[in-house]
Amino acid sequence: MGAAVPRLTEDPCSWDDLPSAVLLLARNGRASHANAAFCRLTGLSAEAARGAGWQRLLTDPDRATLLGALVQGEHLSLPLHLCSPGGHDELRREVWVDCVAQWRPSRGRWVCVLHDVSATRQAERVASVQAEQLRLLADSVPALIACYDAREQRCLFANRPYALTFGRDEQSILGLPIAEVIGEAALQRIRPQLDTVLIEQRAVAYERQLVRADGRTQWVEVHLLPQFATDGRLIAFFVLISDISRHRLAEQAVRESEERLGKFMQASAEGIVFHKDGVITDANAPIGMLVGYGLDELLGRRTLDFVAPDQVSKVAAVMSSGQETTYESALIDKSGRRIPVEFIVRTMMRGDERLRMTIVRDIRDRHAAQAHIHHLAHHDALTGLPNRLAFMAEIDQLMARAAESREALALLFIDLDHFKRVNDSLGHLAGDELLKTVAQRIGSVLRASDVVARFGGDEFMVLIGGGPRLEDVADVARKLLAAIEVPLDAEAGRSISVTPSIGIAMFPGDGLTPAELIKHADTAMYRAKARGRATYQFFDPALASNAYAALVLEGELAQALERGEFVLHFQPQVRAGDGVLVGAEALIRWQHPERGLLLPDQFIPLAEQQRLMLPIGTWVLHEAARAARRWHDDGLCAVPVAVNLSAVQFQAPDFVATVAQVLEDAGLPGHLLELELTERMLMDELPEVSGRLAQLKALGIRLSVDDFGTGYSSLGHLKSLPIDKMKIDRSFVVDLPEARGSVAIARAIIQMASSLGITVIAEGVETEAQRAFLAREQCDELQGEAISPSLSLQAFETWAGQMAAG
Repeated sequence: MGAAVPRLTEDPCSWDDLPSAVLLLARNGRASHANAAFCRLTGLSAEAARGAGWQRLLTDPDRATLLGALVQGEHLSLPLHLCSPGGHDELRREVWVDCVAQWRPSRGRWVCVLHDVSATRQAERVASVQAEQLRLLADSVPALIACYDAREQRCLFANRPYALTFGRDEQSILGLPIAEVIGEAALQRIRPQLDTVLIEQRAVAYERQLVRADGRTQWVEVHLLPQFATDGRLIAFFVLISDISRHRLAEQAVRESEERLGKFMQASAEGIVFHKDGVITDANAPIGMLVGYGLDELLGRRTLDFVAPDQVSKVAAVMSSGQETTYESALIDKSGRRIPVEFIVRTMMRGDERLRMTIVRDIRDRHAAQAHIHHLAHHDALTGLPNRLAFMAEIDQLMARAAESREALALLFIDLDHFKRVNDSLGHLAGDELLKTVAQRIGSVLRASDVVARFGGDEFMVLIGGGPRLEDVADVARKLLAAIEVPLDAEAGRSISVTPSIGIAMFPGDGLTPAELIKHADTAMYRAKARGRATYQFFDPALASNAYAALVLEGELAQALERGEFVLHFQPQVRAGDGVLVGAEALIRWQHPERGLLLPDQFIPLAEQQRLMLPIGTWVLHEAARAARRWHDDGLCAVPVAVNLSAVQFQAPDFVATVAQVLEDAGLPGHLLELELTERMLMDELPEVSGRLAQLKALGIRLSVDDFGTGYSSLGHLKSLPIDKMKIDRSFVVDLPEARGSVAIARAIIQMASSLGITVIAEGVETEAQRAFLAREQCDELQGEAISPSLSLQAFETWAGQMAAG
């Protein structure tokens, strides 16, 4: 109800002692008394306020509300807006009050106390205006602005341009996840920048192309800015997007308008000469400084007197033609030095005179820059050697001349062994110093006529001309090996060294084109690495085959695990009936530093030959378990991860202990790990297999038979094993539902599994027809391209999150 109404005294004038405004009102709202505080507050005199006089301060709605309340109640509290009209010399006075009143029956009057809340109301109005102004500002600035919460990346705020860009409005966009706003493909492209904000908690800026809701494409500059709570927690991030398309277009416009803008933008900084009929009438200080003459020495002289002799006819022709143009020429300064310049010639009126104005631009720096750019374009910035571009031009010319003269050439492809270790252990500065030293040592071994270039990274090319014999080339290779492997003093008194592997290809026998010769030298270099590195090898056509490529790959496989080059991809497994995610199969990939992403069939056979399947298999188990635990903890999904086992891995004496350790290390419940075994693995040494499977089941592990139907296993034996799942081999799925034989086999497997109480899953489901058929036949689960291809860890988590979100 607000403040209490003061007690009424016998003398109404005592109300004048109160600091609060007071009115004594009858039931009809007529005032019998208004105290001094009321008069000060409203600007009315006590006499003017009596009766209904004070009511002219009220708005019509407030008057009606108040009079109605006075008639009906005994107590009231309501806000009022008082507004005095003011006279000619008075300012209009507005007051907002909270009226608290109590009926005094003994006096037959309402005692109304008016509390001035103008400041509060004004503050509210200012805040409202400011909020509206901020919204207007946000909607008016030439930028897209949005704010997303850091936890779920849902939109908290968006200005109108941002919302419209993505086909929304300021209200409908609120609460939407960023993936739904900008699209999943765009989100994946900016994921590294977004992770920088969310994980590293720092601002980031980048450029990208944005496809608007109306289909238009524009270039934008994006700033992602983290927002922190007072306790330092990241609570949100702002997105500021600026359209920079006009800047891209402006670059072209600037080039096209350089001639027009030059007259105005460069005049004050560059030399300007006004002349009439070739006689100088005026000039500025920069031209005098350029040629070394004072203004008094220039006035009245012929312009051609300062032009280089070989340029006089050219300049005179431009002058006589009267054309407005820009061209390069040369001046001779007072000391006789030649100065390359650019003339920008215009015709203009000065008063009644028609003059020629020439802007003289000193282009010595431009020529020097062009020479420097040309050098940079053809030379390696670190070593100063010719680069790949220059080398390719040189080899093309030398091969053409050698073909004409029927002379041999030798191409040596030099690659430093284990150079990455230098960068990883000592840093890139040490690696750079080593590369510069190697470049110098290579040059010290060669003749002046030989060509050496840095081809890229730690690769160097040497081209030996003059018809060298094989023994001469081998001698050069041995000298290069000896020179390069000499230790180099590094920081802190340590010495480092690397050895080279050198591949040699001869022209014309090993190649008739630069590309072919380089390719064969590269092949020979890899053979040198495969033979133990720190050696040289001539190209041998007999070894340039897939077998040789496999040999090289085999040599690198042993170090792939140590270098962390293996990654896991995951392929979703879904329930056939409703598409709900029920599992994921972990699939190993080799991220080869040079050959890209390799699939298992490209290296698993080699791993089995080298007995590397045990460490690789253990790595897969650990990574898969960690992924499953992460999904479980993050609330993404609680489904088992299936891992394929090799026979070597399953038969290892400590395999069960290894699996138990994997579960313990990851803190993973056993039911979230599924092991896939082939039928052949289950048929070997039956008692031992049964015992091992029982131990795995005791850990809670799920067991699956992979590629079922291809191993001729005993159904009676399978019935006795603790199998949870059978997988229909893709060879039976590929022809569904057209091939009668495949249909019969698939139905038989599904029915048998159902009768045994075993879950059945079909792999290799690639078409909607296959998917529909298997669903009709009551196949429990599906896996394949029709559901999803195998995905990287991050892509799988995104996919699973979208599935969970519906």
